[in-house]
Amino acid sequence: MTIHRPGKPGDLPSGEALWARWALLAAVAATTEQEQRASGYRTGLWIDDERLHYDDSGCTWWTMSRMGEGRFVLYGEDESSGVKWHKPSIDMLAGGPDWLPYEELRDRLQGYELGCVYWYEDGAWARAPYPEDLADDGLDCGMSDFVDRSQVLGELSQHLDDTLGGPNADSLLATAEEHRLEPELLLERLLPVDPDHEPRDLPAVARALALAGLSGSAGLLDEGVRSR
Repeated sequence: MTIHRPGKPGDLPSGEALWARWALLAAVAATTEQEQRASGYRTGLWIDDERLHYDDSGCTWWTMSRMGEGRFVLYGEDESSGVKWHKPSIDMLAGGPDWLPYEELRDRLQGYELGCVYWYEDGAWARAPYPEDLADDGLDCGMSDFVDRSQVLGELSQHLDDTLGGPNADSLLATAEEHRLEPELLLERLLPVDPDHEPRDLPAVARALALAGLSGSAGLLDEGVRSR
């Protein structure tokens, strides 16, 4: 799937699929040490308080929040975005529904920390209108790793032990996208170390999955951790 520059609402997969892809990659990399850090001191992918984060500690940061049944908001900034510098100014919240987290978004706007805002409702993404001369809003650089399903599969595969039986990366991702992932099946397939050769933190993975809402009950998660 191609992301235009600037991005178009139709470039993004459904809110449920985008949430699942992002959350699954955040979960498999979760560690207790990182959980204990405040969000302002974390990098990479993570979930906390029902919110997904992506921060490369450099040129891009993004957040995705659930705002009720079938509703999501995606916002952030990549250095490629020209929205906040455009003259005349662009109202990134124009046409936004009343359930957006306006207090936070306006605070970000006042601090020149926001590059774009997208919202999802009734099965479709939307954003404020852009002028024709806007070159980029940063969506491509920010979200391409999650929009391209093959890239998500490639990243997920690095965490899985392909010598074991059970569902493969495509099957696990598909069930996560449908929000019916069986957490014990994922936990059983994870390599004992992550791609950086650090020990896998299964309890942290289980907690992240529970926060993400991709799976069953906390009891199932606990059972899967104990079985390892």
